[in-house]
Amino acid sequence: MDNQTLSGQVSLVTGAGQGIGAAIAKKLASLAASVVLCGRHREPLENTARQFTRAAKTEVLICDVTDRHSVESLAHSVEQRFGRIDILVNNAGIGGAGGPLHELAPEVWDQVINTNLRGVYYCIRAFAPLMIRSGGGHIVNISSLAGKNPLPNGAAYAASKWGLNGLSYSVAEELRNHKIRVSVVCPGSVHTDFSPFSKKDASKMLQPEDVAHAVEMLVTQAPQSFASEILLRPTLKP
Repeated sequence: MDNQTLSGQVSLVTGAGQGIGAAIAKKLASLAASVVLCGRHREPLENTARQFTRAAKTEVLICDVTDRHSVESLAHSVEQRFGRIDILVNNAGIGGAGGPLHELAPEVWDQVINTNLRGVYYCIRAFAPLMIRSGGGHIVNISSLAGKNPLPNGAAYAASKWGLNGLSYSVAEELRNHKIRVSVVCPGSVHTDFSPFSKKDASKMLQPEDVAHAVEMLVTQAPQSFASEILLRPTLKP
């Protein structure tokens, strides 16, 4: 693939300081897109940015996706800096504590739902108008196979991802006439520094780069069609 495929396009990745988000940001930069890396803490974002080539156009902006005003400020900064947005990757997410739902603290439930679902709503609400004015684009929501299957002792996380999938399918219908393609990527277990699956064979697990490749496929499709969902599984069971 031409490494200038996304030249002239502006992308933004939430939760870009580590793991899947960092891999997606690096992939988009390798395709010559300008990349805005956002997250709650500057140091991890700067660490990601340092891994890019000197030619990469990157911007580090701090944002807490659970805070509507923080997201609105982020959107304003992107519009002031670039004047457009072409690719929005809603990746920021947390797993939350495990255990039966009836033992889950309400504040943990709120934290999971606010990050994994409400945060995506805030981002779409803030950036879709700019994307419409830009003439179209891509919104890619990073979900999970836990949004397709039962997850005992992980009900809050599963609920957030089932909700994210429903949000994605519905918003895709709302925005398609604006030439905005909304897709959802549902990976299985991904090996990252914060993976809870320590007993699995890491060499057989999905890697962050696998998810980044799925995002690459979505944002480089021909304009007359789009894949609304990708279910991503490892070739070998860990």
